Amino acid sequence: MYKLLFKISAIALAFSLSAPVFAQQIKLAPKLALIGTDYNGKKIDLRNYAGKTILISFYSAGCSVCARDLKLMREFYRDNNAKDFILIGVNTDKTQANFDLYTRILSASIPKNQQFPIIWRGNAEAITGFGTMNVDPSHYLISPDGQITLKREGTFKAEDWDNLWESLHQ
Repeated sequence: MYKLLFKISAIALAFSLSAPVFAQQIKLAPKLALIGTDYNGKKIDLRNYAGKTILISFYSAGCSVCARDLKLMREFYRDNNAKDFILIGVNTDKTQANFDLYTRILSASIPKNQQFPIIWRGNAEAITGFGTMNVDPSHYLISPDGQITLKREGTFKAEDWDNLWESLHQ
């Protein structure tokens, strides 16, 4: 009887000692990096936004789904950028010329309070930790503690907006 009780206690102790290590391993996010210069010449580094809720959208200028999502995101950005929220666009167009034309159109047609940082992927210094993107657009919601809490390939869904809104009010 004592041997059985001892074995059970030893197993429970071993599990309780290993559980915190296991939990810590689950919490670790992939090493995220996004560094580049936006179309206005401002240096963008994801590390500078630590402690904020960050929405990163990878998209191409000719994508109609992307255009619809970005319109809604610009409006959300306008209304919430004072609430520790940042929106960063990563343009996936194939050429710098396409990106430059797109950003000139944006600068002329989008109100200043809806313009957020946009980096051209082909000229970024570092983009890591986001995995493979198979769909245009691909969106990532990053919590203030640096964890990816949402990856959405394709259009941003109603529940994604809810998650984004809730993340700003926690």
